[in-house]
Amino acid sequence: MVSAAEQLARNISFSTFGKAKELQARIWFTLIALIVYRFGAQIPIPGLDTAQYALAFADMKAGILGMWNTFSGGAVERMAIFALNVMPYISASIIVQILSTAVPALERLKKEGEGGRKQINQYTRYLTVVLALAQAWGVSVALNNDTMAFTPGPYFMASTVITLVGGTIFLMWLGEQITARGVGNGISLIIFAGIVAELPNYIVQTWGQLYEGRLDFVSVVAIIGLVSAMVLFVVFIERSQRRLLIQYPKRQQGNRMVGGESSFLPLKVNSAGVIPAIFASSLLMLPNTLAGFNNPGAATTAPGAVDTTVAQTGWWGDVLTFIQAYLGPGQPLYIVVFAALIIFFCFFYTSIVFNPEETAENLRKYGGFIPGYRPGKRTAEHLDYVLTRLTVLGSIYMAVICVLPELLRNEFAGRFYIGGTSLLIVVSVTMDTVSQIQSHLIGHQYEGMIKRARLGGKKK
Repeated sequence: MVSAAEQLARNISFSTFGKAKELQARIWFTLIALIVYRFGAQIPIPGLDTAQYALAFADMKAGILGMWNTFSGGAVERMAIFALNVMPYISASIIVQILSTAVPALERLKKEGEGGRKQINQYTRYLTVVLALAQAWGVSVALNNDTMAFTPGPYFMASTVITLVGGTIFLMWLGEQITARGVGNGISLIIFAGIVAELPNYIVQTWGQLYEGRLDFVSVVAIIGLVSAMVLFVVFIERSQRRLLIQYPKRQQGNRMVGGESSFLPLKVNSAGVIPAIFASSLLMLPNTLAGFNNPGAATTAPGAVDTTVAQTGWWGDVLTFIQAYLGPGQPLYIVVFAALIIFFCFFYTSIVFNPEETAENLRKYGGFIPGYRPGKRTAEHLDYVLTRLTVLGSIYMAVICVLPELLRNEFAGRFYIGGTSLLIVVSVTMDTVSQIQSHLIGHQYEGMIKRARLGGKKK
């Protein structure tokens, strides 16, 4: 039988959207906020020689800087005032989430409801400032030379730190405003806007290669077909759930029996989201970035070739040579390690975001139980068993989605620009935003039904 909410969702149309004035205002606010973000991503930091920096970045874009540049919508490539983007905030959120499972004080705050959540958010903001200061200081030290800066020195370093930290704090505030007054999760939408902003460049590059004859028409059709299939696969998995039946016993209240309802506990196939892919990419690209800093010409070395211009000698030089030869993007060892790290972080992060013992205790506290399993320890063991099997499938799915673009990039000689992590973020944020828009429209329909029914009585 179709529920009332599902029936309302089916009746949503453009006429319904035209009547939802509050939703329209929220969408306009979100769009204006994202335009402000994209405008700031074009403004370089003061005192930087952008031409020289562009030449240096071309040698470093194969490392972790390239991934950050994708998430920031090209802000790192231009070293804009929003170059750090919201990455310090995301890192701080993950650190606080991990600490909340290990530190008793934070664990108590997490269970205190709205007040505890606000306090944890405040700690996250403080940690964001600390991480942004550390990253901005590292950037200022790297840029403080006669090649990059017009007037290197303490003033340039101070202005760089203040500008980059201020940009991150502004984006953190902007994301919270989008969440409160717009549609969707503000921080996720900022990353989404940065990734989508680079898509026109990729389309133009592909068209240019097709026009010049470096890419044939069949390859372009194959790329479009593969990307479409990947998008459909991601949507299918992200919407997949394992629903566990939860039964609540009947109890007598006065002269009547109440309770006896049943509900479902939904467990997603991919409970960890895109965090494992970001962790694995960052950790694996870090050695290549360090090798590039020690040898700027490494990024331009052909895949699989050993760069003989490494200036370091001894064991450190051997390590850099090994990294450049075997751990570069597209190399077999890189792909194997990348998949292994994704699977590991899927299990690690799922164990943080979902605690079977805590969920079983909450069910027992409110009188719920899973049919066939006693409340308490047996329920927790069953939840852990089901979640482990789902995480196996989810980790394999995420590894396939992230590794497949690397293989396609090798097949098309670097002309495949879509990354698995970027694809996951774009599809997940789009689905979440559309779901929230649909929820607003359903709420608007409910309000209209209540007004027509005059449940509050007719005013005279």
